[in-house]
Amino acid sequence: MRPKTARLGGVLAAGVALSLALAACGGGDTGTTAEGGDTAAAPTTLKIGFIGDLTGDNAAIVIPPRNGAQLAIDEYNATNPKVKVELIPYDSKADPSTAANLAKTAIQKDKVVGIIGPAFSGESQQVQPILEEAKVPSISASATRTALADAGAKYWHRVVANDDVQGPAAAEFVARAVTPKKAFVIDDKSPYGQGLAQAVTTALKGKSEVQSDSFEATATDFSSTVNKVAAFNPDFIFFGGYYAQAGPLIKQLRDKGVKARVMSGDGSLHSNLIEGAGTEQAEGTLLSCPCKIAYAWAEADENSKKFTETFKTKFSGQLPEIYATEGYDAATAFLKAIGEGKVTTEDINTYLTSVDFAGLGKPIKFTEKGEVADTSVYIYQVKGGQIVSVGDAKDANLS
Repeated sequence: MRPKTARLGGVLAAGVALSLALAACGGGDTGTTAEGGDTAAAPTTLKIGFIGDLTGDNAAIVIPPRNGAQLAIDEYNATNPKVKVELIPYDSKADPSTAANLAKTAIQKDKVVGIIGPAFSGESQQVQPILEEAKVPSISASATRTALADAGAKYWHRVVANDDVQGPAAAEFVARAVTPKKAFVIDDKSPYGQGLAQAVTTALKGKSEVQSDSFEATATDFSSTVNKVAAFNPDFIFFGGYYAQAGPLIKQLRDKGVKARVMSGDGSLHSNLIEGAGTEQAEGTLLSCPCKIAYAWAEADENSKKFTETFKTKFSGQLPEIYATEGYDAATAFLKAIGEGKVTTEDINTYLTSVDFAGLGKPIKFTEKGEVADTSVYIYQVKGGQIVSVGDAKDANLS
């Protein structure tokens, strides 16, 4: 995420499996309730939930933050703290209604003291009031819709900048480094995709001639949109949506003969984008993100390199893809509260209002609205079949 880095502390606990058995294991009396009240017994284990799409079409951008959170918790537990922490994953399949029901299960049945997530903006919008009513704090590693911070929630937080930051930052980079005369903006009609596309459109107007189109988030045939793009003949295309559609969309655009440079946001920032588009067709694609992809920064940043190596060792060679560092940092914020003896939901939430530490991706400090104070946005590019860092959007340039 950010060029500012953190020391990756702790010892990696070996042999901890990420399986359904994790959700079923006990771990001792939590000593707390979802409402934040203490029981007579001191807690020995506290539960933190993770809500996100773990098996759906876009699971590849949700599993990394889940694993990042697990890594942070394993390292914490390996220090033999007085109160250990158990991560319980809840698979929402990116469905807002499912996420809402899972949040109720987490609160009422599992008695979690915090939630990492939900991962996407649509499900976050439905879950936010549920957690607010129960007074259970949450930290999303990836939900970027701006309106989430405007609901007056006191228990909601995120460790990424919102779309009103990412959109203009991406557009200003494009206006400076790409200088398009004609831009075509596309979204997938999701709360996330629409918000990001609108932010980009607003920032580009007056600098480029702009046309736009939308399609359903479940679409697989983009011929109508592709024909409109081809007729407009832009030199730049922006897509607000996720990699599951971004890859095939790019392929269909290239097959149609559209040569315009393509850019998307954080929802498309995954190596699966390249697989979906084809290596040759994806070449040169730009991606923006208020996040730090550790492996893309490994050559320039020692902490990113160390995290990448540790992550790959822990998770059978998997790269720490998008939001792995943010999942790690979100979990760390909760762990710092628990390490300071905060064991109720309200005490943990109070701690989060003043938490301030050098995270792996960026400094972690929250505003009164729950937004992360550091709002840097980064640019990435597909080169030679790999995602590489271009730099901070403020001064990044294309070679």
